[in-house]
Parts: sequence; structure tokens; C-alpha cells
Amino acid sequence: MSAGSISPWMRWALTLLLLLTTAVFLDVSAVWQELARFSLPMLLAAMVVSVLQVLVSAWRWRYTAGRLAIALPFMVAVREYYLATFLNQVLPGGVLGDVNRAWRHSLDSGARLGAVHAVMIERLSGQLVMIAIALGLGTWLALHRGQVAGVVADLGCLAIAVVVVATIVVGLAARFWARGRGYVHALRRDIRKALLSWPALLVQMSSSLVVVSSYFGVFALLALGAGYWTGAAEILTLMALCSLLLLAMAVPVSVAGWGVREGAAALLWPLAGLPPEQGVALSVGYGLAVLVSSLPGVLFVVSGRKPAR
Repeated sequence: MSAGSISPWMRWALTLLLLLTTAVFLDVSAVWQELARFSLPMLLAAMVVSVLQVLVSAWRWRYTAGRLAIALPFMVAVREYYLATFLNQVLPGGVLGDVNRAWRHSLDSGARLGAVHAVMIERLSGQLVMIAIALGLGTWLALHRGQVAGVVADLGCLAIAVVVVATIVVGLAARFWARGRGYVHALRRDIRKALLSWPALLVQMSSSLVVVSSYFGVFALLALGAGYWTGAAEILTLMALCSLLLLAMAVPVSVAGWGVREGAAALLWPLAGLPPEQGVALSVGYGLAVLVSSLPGVLFVVSGRKPAR
């Protein structure tokens, strides 16, 4: 069964099951003690960083649409991105908010295919930067812990995964090439315009670096407020572990990454010699900070669309 074929109710049930399973293998009272260490000022600062994340992401989306010759005023982009962020937090799969903003933008602009590609490309830009940073931090963590063999094994597994995915993509492309030849050409053209050409590549990577840095900023502020910052090596270790949590959240089998993120934290933190309760507490704090900062999106759930002219 593919992730896309899982029903919404199954995703909710799986989210609850993952959270309960994680709780069974942890000292729940210790998790509460770790959560109590988070300071309110740092929680507020983390939510402010999440607001900045939405603003930069909305600007990146507007820039991407502009490269495809589609109008998207900045304030409309901010409104729609807030709505998408909120929907991604409360709806199963974590991508329905992005589907919704692509659909709403296509209705406003009249450029259905371009609006969909604009959302796809700006999200792809962020994922590329996220993967690159996670690989860098993960490699540093493995080397720092003296696990050179683990690094080689991870890189080998990554290479195998890339080959497998590439084979599947090429196979599907060959199978449906005759039917979707025009779409493949259109997608390739738009990716080249909005992502791979100059200066689009620089702008996309720079803005995505700011967005991804804001993810780490939320974790770093929570860790600072909880007193986890005891040195440069320690904070780098935490950020390396958090980068793996962010990658785990990309698996679309739960609601907003809940359960998957906490389960990954419970497994990863002991590998670095840290208590799992600390990782789960950081994971829960991150999820709550992002959820609360997305609440302005509630204001736009039932609001009418304004044409993006």
C-alpha cells in the first residue's frame, strides 16, 4: 500500500498508534519534566521564527510564480501560505494545504498548470536544501561519534535508494511518455525557468536556506530555553539529530508528522548518547510551536478568494 492510498482515518489512527507506542517505551513523567524545562520566552521566540518562516516561504512562492509569468501579490501569497500551513498541520498527509493553495491560485490566475508547478517547484527547492543540510550534519555527527563505517553504510544506502527511485521514475516516464509527453515538456520547461536558470537558482537556494534555517531556529531556541546548550559540539549534535527528525516528517503517513517525528526522536537520541525523553520533548515542543504559529490560517479557512491581479 502506498502512502497516497492510506485513507484520512487510517492516518489519524496511525498517528495515535505511533504516539501511544512511543509513550509505552518511554518514561512519560520524564518527558513531562523535559517539557517543563522549556521557557515561555523561548517558546514565544520560536513562534516568531515560525512567522518569519511563513513570510519567506510566501515570498519564495511569489518569486517562483513570477518566473512562470503568473501574478501573485505578496499579501495574497502570505494569506494563502498561512492557510496552507494550518491545513497541513491539521489534515492527514501534510500536503493537502499545498494542494489547496495551488488550486486556489489556479482559479485566481487562470493558469492552472503553472500554478500547480509554482507550488511544486518552490517546495522542491526547500526539500533539496533540507536534504543537503541533513546529509552534511548527519555525516558530521557520525564522524564526531567515530562511526566512519556508519557514514559509509549510510552513503551506500542513500546511493542505492537514489538508484532505485531513479529506476522507478524512468520506468514510469517511459511507460506514460506517449500519453504525457506534453506535460513532461511543460514541467521540465517550468523547472528550468523557475529553479535551474540564473539567477533563479541562487534566489531559490538562498531563500530556501533561510526557510530551512528557521526550522533549526525553532529547535535551537527550544533547546536553549531548556538548558540543552552546553557547548558548540552539543548544539551541533542536537541540530544534526533534529535534521533527521525533519526528514522523518516528510514521510506522509501521519498528521503533520506527529508520531513519526516522536518515534524517530526516541530511536535517534540514545544512539547519540542522549536520553530519548529529551528528543521526544524537543519534538513535541517543535510540533506545538509550529501548530500555534499556524493558527492565523484559521482566519482564511472560510474567507473568499481575492483575484491575484
